[in-house]
Amino acid sequence: MSNMQNLYLLVPLAPLVGAIAAGLFGNVLGRVWSHRITIALVAVSFFASLAIFQDVLAGHQFNGTVYKWVSSGDTSFEVGFLIDRLTVMMMLVVTFVSLMVHIYTIGYMEEDAGYQRFFSYISLFTFSMLMLVMANNFMQLFFGWEAVGLVSYLLIGFWYTRPTAIYANLKAFLVNRVGDFGFLLGIGLVLMVFGTLDYAAVFANAHRYANDIAPIPGVSWNTMTAICILLFIGAMGKSAQFPLHVWLPDSMEGPTPISALIHAATMVTAGIFMVARMSPLFELSETALSFVMVIGAITALFMGFLGIIQNDIKRVVAYSTLSQLGYMTVALGASAYSVAVFHLMTHAFFKALLFLAAGSVIIAMHHDQDIRNMGGLRKYLPWTWATSLIGSLALIGTPFLSGFYSKDSIIEAVEYSHLPGSGFAYAAVLAGVFVTAFYSFRMYFLVFHGEERFGKDHHDHHGDHDDEESAHDHHHGLKPGQKPHEPSWVVIVPLVLLAIPSAFIGLIAIEPMLYGDYFGSAIYIAEGHHALEEMREEFQGAFAMALHSFFSAPFALALLGAGSAWFFYMKRPDIPAAIKRRFELVYTVLDQKYYFDRFNDWFFAGGARTASRFLWKFGDVKLIDGMMVNGTARLVGRFSVMLRQIQSGYIYHYAFAMLIGVFALLTIRFWLD
Repeated sequence: MSNMQNLYLLVPLAPLVGAIAAGLFGNVLGRVWSHRITIALVAVSFFASLAIFQDVLAGHQFNGTVYKWVSSGDTSFEVGFLIDRLTVMMMLVVTFVSLMVHIYTIGYMEEDAGYQRFFSYISLFTFSMLMLVMANNFMQLFFGWEAVGLVSYLLIGFWYTRPTAIYANLKAFLVNRVGDFGFLLGIGLVLMVFGTLDYAAVFANAHRYANDIAPIPGVSWNTMTAICILLFIGAMGKSAQFPLHVWLPDSMEGPTPISALIHAATMVTAGIFMVARMSPLFELSETALSFVMVIGAITALFMGFLGIIQNDIKRVVAYSTLSQLGYMTVALGASAYSVAVFHLMTHAFFKALLFLAAGSVIIAMHHDQDIRNMGGLRKYLPWTWATSLIGSLALIGTPFLSGFYSKDSIIEAVEYSHLPGSGFAYAAVLAGVFVTAFYSFRMYFLVFHGEERFGKDHHDHHGDHDDEESAHDHHHGLKPGQKPHEPSWVVIVPLVLLAIPSAFIGLIAIEPMLYGDYFGSAIYIAEGHHALEEMREEFQGAFAMALHSFFSAPFALALLGAGSAWFFYMKRPDIPAAIKRRFELVYTVLDQKYYFDRFNDWFFAGGARTASRFLWKFGDVKLIDGMMVNGTARLVGRFSVMLRQIQSGYIYHYAFAMLIGVFALLTIRFWLD
């Protein structure tokens, strides 16, 4: 095996070794050595990814089998790596953000009893995501897909003594099983149609089946449409797209570091990456692309609306993630895969920054997460304030910051798309700019500016929280006279290191990723899908796009959203309260999250309980126990009672019975003749 192939193995295996060390031997190693080993091994993975990145830029790629797991007939199930420019970009994002989260965790979890266990879980999470993005076949993709789902279950329910955490991780697990069922059907259909699970073989032969009917009984779907929609249903679960989005806000029940890792670099980006990797398949079905675009548009706009009314600092950022994932999905539907992946990358940095900054605020506030209990924190948390401002500006698409280049590119690409649903998608992502700016700066102003509301009695707020929000540590918080202060350096350093790419990575990467040919053959776009090409011809570079942005609708809407938030919450805080009273019905719908959770609890959870109760009472108690088991016993007992009546013990009774029997047999015999 070559030196580079050893590096390929080192990238995922280093975090795995760290996870095993901290998980199995954490009590022996202790807290300090557990975090030292896991952080060192994630750092090894990051620097190995950097070396591979340099090698790939030099023109070297790899697609091969590392280990053959099992063979069945003509089909082999293998562990293999596909190392190209799309893969190494994801490897760098995953390992860098994970490294920052590992360092940050030292400060955030220092008082937690499950310290070693948490480091084991996040290292295992990193390993799972790396196996997913490095896969060269559907079998390994599915392994990584399910592994990130499993570890997210463990991490969301990390504080397993809290009923709300158990509810949240079970909800995430079940909702993802719905998506994964479709994903598994899609992989099964790929195997049925192509006879292989190898990416290269499937992509090379996909055009041959572009006009075929899928071998699914009872339907007449196009093969590529069926495969792509089934695969995308998996992405709807992992990347929390409508209507399988309901698990993501509840993932806030886990510790803040894992919220950053799930939302920025691992689980929720898996679906976006998968669709980009499957571009040779999706490009053969405009129906699937339109479906992807419309689902993304609904998620981008309507999940953003929910962020406006949230008062939990982590939930505001969580609904922001939902909305931004919708933007990425819209770009995928417009065949602007490179734009979607570009936004995935920039979003990973500024969303990790925003989550970790929120965690810094939570530490300073002694675990009070209600933004209405904050205010004026700028002078107490200068580093957290500065990095939060950079993250917020990047999120809303401020010119020259990272989020601007990727987010505005999505809006422009969708504008040039001619697929069915593109008009609705364009309106949704454009309106989403105002919504994003409004809820982002509502949170920013309420947390860092205005009057100081901490250290006071806030009983009047408790009635406003729904059951999920009240489950958080709202009973904690600063006592009267206490002042917040910046956490330790292990919290601040990751914030600063994440703020740098949040500000500059978009400017550095836009030219090669969008206007150059960075992705090369890793992403395929059909000749008839010209949205990205038309956008390139229009702007001819990042600088032209930046100049255009100052006179564009997105920039005006972002300014209007941020300005409205300042006016409503800094100058006239009575206006939001008046709007809430005036539009109480709308507020209630948003507060109930469009009643999705209630419907799911009533229809799916309640329906399952009702069906289970029926099967138990009728199927188990009456049919199986009552009729088949106990009924058989009763029948045998009654028959035995009848037999006992004729067992008199007298010989002449038996002789008479035998004569009657012989007479009956002879009668039947003669009658038949």
